[in-house]
Amino acid sequence: MTSSTSARRRHLLASAAVAVLLLTGCATGTSAQSVAAPAAAAATPAFPVQTAAATQTAAPSSSPTSAPQKVLPASDPVSVSVPSAGIDSELLSLGLKADGSVEVPPDGPGAPAGWYNGSPTPGELGPAVLLGHVNATGGGPGVFANLRELKTGDLIRVARQDGTTSVFTFDHADAYSKDAFPTQTVYGNTEGPELRLITCDGYDPATGLFDDNYVVFAKLVA
Repeated sequence: MTSSTSARRRHLLASAAVAVLLLTGCATGTSAQSVAAPAAAAATPAFPVQTAAATQTAAPSSSPTSAPQKVLPASDPVSVSVPSAGIDSELLSLGLKADGSVEVPPDGPGAPAGWYNGSPTPGELGPAVLLGHVNATGGGPGVFANLRELKTGDLIRVARQDGTTSVFTFDHADAYSKDAFPTQTVYGNTEGPELRLITCDGYDPATGLFDDNYVVFAKLVA
């Protein structure tokens, strides 16, 4: 039986106009490469997130002849753990603000990551989206500062409210300019349950801004 939450989420994705929404709130202070930012660095758009029909129309990322994958029932995530990158964080539920932009995790040292609740829950069919800062306000690493350390085969575990844990394996990662973010590639349909971890990247010391986003792609294995 399909849960009302899951049905609502699919309705939001299917009925929204095709768009890319920019989150604001990349903390300034250090870059993804731990380069110190200017003390007066300005805020910059953070994570492009689309809540659109593109999720329904994108071509599957897997071969149509591949074996069916396990799919978990809907259950909101509560925490994420990535041992190889030193990530162990509770997860906030992030929705849309009144102006249509996506909520962001709070700034500051120790700020947790968040799950965009317009995306599938981790383990459901499609790409679940987790967002986290690359740095902390005033300097120091953010929760997703070490995403670049992930390599093929590394595991990402997401604990869920129903007591289960969805386990994903790192597949690949790419950096994308915020001015040319590939919405379909990141948020498009997938044949199985997948995960996206998104943070800021491409720190420019001349402007104090992050010009890119770094996106981890992972697939459910258990």
